[in-house]
Amino acid sequence: MLTVIKDARILTLDAKDCEHASADIVIRGDAIEAVGPGLAKGIDDARTIEASGLLAMPGLINGHFHSPGNFMKGALANWPLELFMLYEVPPLMDKLVSPRFAYVRTMLGAIEMLKQGVTAVHDDCFFVPEVTDSEVDSVMQAYLDSGMRATVTLDQPNVTEYQKYPFLKDLLPQRLVASMDAVPLMSDHELLEHYQSFLGKWHGRGAGRLRSAVSCSAPQRVTPAYFQSLGRIAKERDIPFNMHILETRLQRVLGQEKFGKSLVRYAHDMGVLNEQAMVIHAIWIDDDDIRLLADSGCSVAHNPVSNLKIGSGVMPYRRLQRAGVNICIGNDEASTDDGVNLWTVAKIAGLVHNVCGTDYDDWLQPVEILNALTSGGSAAMRLPRPAGRIAEGHTADIILLDLNSLAFTPLNDLRRQLVYCENGSSVVTTIVAGEVVMEDRKLLTVDEEALKAEARSLAEEFAQYMARCKSAADELKPYYHQMYLKSLDVPVPMRRWAGPMNP
Repeated sequence: MLTVIKDARILTLDAKDCEHASADIVIRGDAIEAVGPGLAKGIDDARTIEASGLLAMPGLINGHFHSPGNFMKGALANWPLELFMLYEVPPLMDKLVSPRFAYVRTMLGAIEMLKQGVTAVHDDCFFVPEVTDSEVDSVMQAYLDSGMRATVTLDQPNVTEYQKYPFLKDLLPQRLVASMDAVPLMSDHELLEHYQSFLGKWHGRGAGRLRSAVSCSAPQRVTPAYFQSLGRIAKERDIPFNMHILETRLQRVLGQEKFGKSLVRYAHDMGVLNEQAMVIHAIWIDDDDIRLLADSGCSVAHNPVSNLKIGSGVMPYRRLQRAGVNICIGNDEASTDDGVNLWTVAKIAGLVHNVCGTDYDDWLQPVEILNALTSGGSAAMRLPRPAGRIAEGHTADIILLDLNSLAFTPLNDLRRQLVYCENGSSVVTTIVAGEVVMEDRKLLTVDEEALKAEARSLAEEFAQYMARCKSAADELKPYYHQMYLKSLDVPVPMRRWAGPMNP
């Protein structure tokens, strides 16, 4: 099928950052065939999208996301990650959500992203308390039905809770240690069997829109053998390997206390830090970590709103970029972002690093943020055909924005206004793999109103889920708080917080 986007202003975000004041985009099947002025002339057998007054640009790519948090906007307080996770994924939780809830939850996030022009998502999908085929299938079916591009993992820790943290076992009363010891864990073999099934059933579905990736959650949350097994799968299949590394100061302390080394160094020594690695957060890293990350060819996912919500700190973006590390940008999840708006994340990414140095010539530029939102995300997802640019041979994941909207009135600088003024409301058309999934702001793949009504009808099930989470977490919270305070007494060789203001 041939589609022509006609007379659009085009921001290609290609290697030369080319821009066309008025030009056409020819799409054949799911790929961009040509870009330039006057291409629509003489093409009679194509679907034509009239785009005068509209901006065509690559669809945004959500470089890191956890769809199981989609119901959790405003649900949790601003706590450090270790206490935050205690209430989101309690270690003593013992009940699953229903498959339909998982489907609606996933679709809710997909709807919100597609309407804002996010055409692809890298979903590090966690399962509480265990992975089941029914929940996995519900997540993947939602993405299939939505028309969105999605790379999805099975993010499942498989070590006892207190092993994931420093000092915790010694702080817990014996009865709680015993309770944690009694929690059934999925074995390496069971999880690898789930991955075999997952890859066989879903990898490449939806004409290639859906792809599988692997995840350890974090190196300290899985057995060493499973960690290395996932690395082998990622390398053999050339798919991303998701790993949260040094998100918090406490994790820096954990590396020192448990492994005698940084968790970046641990991943390197285990042989899994390579070009397939998707390193998430990378805040509390030092010069040696940056060198290892750069030498490995890995990507890093930057989640600035989440990092602020839970007080993790500010990632050394410019130092990673200068070292040659590919960076993408993500929401993280609706619970740590209190929303699913990647434009907001882009704005914060463009601002927060301005307080990290006095050399204003070194502050991030809007085009750098836009590249991280597009081609940076594509590289991190390891897509067979690249996305994130409007260029010949690239995947036709394209969005159209109304330049008559308030965000662009008056239009002074397109790239600045995309990063600092746009909130997603200017997006009128979303195209994924050459297929129009939203037209004139209306989704064509799902009944949005019916889905939102069903989501509201599931509020009671969600409330019960959160009540179980709170019940499972309240008893543990004082000990996690003590652990957090104790970790602050351990020196670490860097600072990633602003710290108290001087008088």
